[in-house]
Amino acid sequence: MTSNPQKSDENRSKRKKEVENEASENALMSSHNKTDLALSEGSQSLYICEPLEKILNETNKEIMTLLSKYAHILSESAAMDASYVQELDGILKEARTIENHLKQKRESLKQRFTVLANTLQS
Repeated sequence: MTSNPQKSDENRSKRKKEVENEASENALMSSHNKTDLALSEGSQSLYICEPLEKILNETNKEIMTLLSKYAHILSESAAMDASYVQELDGILKEARTIENHLKQKRESLKQRFTVLANTLQS
């Protein structure tokens, strides 16, 4: 009889070990399934992120292109303004030269009229 209780104890302990092994295998499988699910969700988010990154890169390129064009236009505008300033400076110098010439002519005419007036008075 002692062999039967020992065998039943051995059978129980074997059964316990089998149940524990099955439980650990089930836990591993469920954890593996969760990992697969997380990976598939992660790959979906990567799939979603890739077009988002692509869109952001394309948008960044477009913005940089527009900023470059804007900078070029501003540069041209500044160059044009500088040429206008130079042209205005040239016009002002010419106007001052003409003004000085006219002042000299006026003084010359005053002197002539003075000479004529003095000649007529004498």
